Amino acid sequence: MDYYGEETRRAQENFPLDHRLVDLGLVYAIVEVKKAAARTYAELGIDAELYQALADACDQVLAGGMDDQFVTQALQGGAGTSTHMNVNEVLAGLASERLGRPVHPIDDVNRGQSTNDVYPTALRIAAIRRIRDLSDECARLQEALQRRENEYDDVAKLGRTELMDAVPITLGEEFGAAAQAIARDRWRIYKVEERLRQVNIGGTAVGLSDTAGRRYRFRIIEVLRQQTGIGLAAAEYPMDVTQNNDVFVEVSGLLKALAVNLTKLAGDLRLMGSGPYGGLGEIRLKPLQKGSSIMPGKVNPVIPEMTIQCAMRVMANDTAVTLAASRGEFELNAFLPLIADALLESLHLLARSCQILREKCIETLEADPRRCAYLLDHSLARATSFVPALGYDVVTGEIRAGGSPEEVIARLEALRDEATRREPSP
Repeated sequence: MDYYGEETRRAQENFPLDHRLVDLGLVYAIVEVKKAAARTYAELGIDAELYQALADACDQVLAGGMDDQFVTQALQGGAGTSTHMNVNEVLAGLASERLGRPVHPIDDVNRGQSTNDVYPTALRIAAIRRIRDLSDECARLQEALQRRENEYDDVAKLGRTELMDAVPITLGEEFGAAAQAIARDRWRIYKVEERLRQVNIGGTAVGLSDTAGRRYRFRIIEVLRQQTGIGLAAAEYPMDVTQNNDVFVEVSGLLKALAVNLTKLAGDLRLMGSGPYGGLGEIRLKPLQKGSSIMPGKVNPVIPEMTIQCAMRVMANDTAVTLAASRGEFELNAFLPLIADALLESLHLLARSCQILREKCIETLEADPRRCAYLLDHSLARATSFVPALGYDVVTGEIRAGGSPEEVIARLEALRDEATRREPSP
């Protein structure tokens, strides 16, 4: 049985994209707003029986048994009205069943509300919840990298700049630097929740509260705060929050920063694990699946590759959020559905990819200290340490004179010892 009605069916007819349905996290957040509104009206003594039935209908949806009733496409015209009406109609149908009389999706369910205050408020709630999940996953990834930092602190290896031999470092230091980058992402993402806590619920169409009563406006924020466990606050200037979406651009930009750091980390893991015989082979990634349908024994770095692709999608989503937010005209942004879809997808992908990278790669990889030592010993990485005693030009000349790395280092050591003997006594 379908509980939605005419407006939802029109949306299905108007936007037959067959792309993907609206994110259920957003749907549930809209239902939370509707529940807060229903509870508020019941508390205010406005048709308490009706609004208690609506609150119960909201609980039924939030329990997860009605997911198949939310059928609108993620991308739609109308600033999210189709998804909002889908929710209104389903809740009206469920409440009608409970009461044994018709419940109107607009006059009753949508009383004192508008898509323009319900949808942005719900998006903020859905985003904050995923930000918290992502922040937790960043913390776990950071801790896993720090464990590797400590474990491999004594594994000397060749440092590289621009993919060329540079100076000696340790494998632990490499993981430690990555941990620092993720720590910054964790902090930025944790703090950005504050930017999303101001909501415009009660502002209705353009932020002027045209159809929302004063008592309702003040009370629904308190109910919503208690209900969600999020420190939401009424926007100081609801018209601003209704028409301007720069806060989502800011959040998306910080997600892009995390995507950049994950790409760098995953790329380094691919290179360090390359081989096993013709590459660097400094670490061994756990073999998870066949790497080829033709080459026996080949194993690919599938988890770092998945991580990089997720990060690329997040970067693309950031462009979508930026463009959509810039196209809002006057009192409303009609492209909020794209912002919602892109932002929530990015939050989901980053949280899952951080978890999978940690569990299936960082926590399972193994170092190859012998290979690390071999590459270091068969390089001129230690030549730089002779520059303070001999000068840049002398060291360069010895390198250009040729010979194996061992021979060059031996000559430099002899020159340094001779220079040390010639130094005057203090």
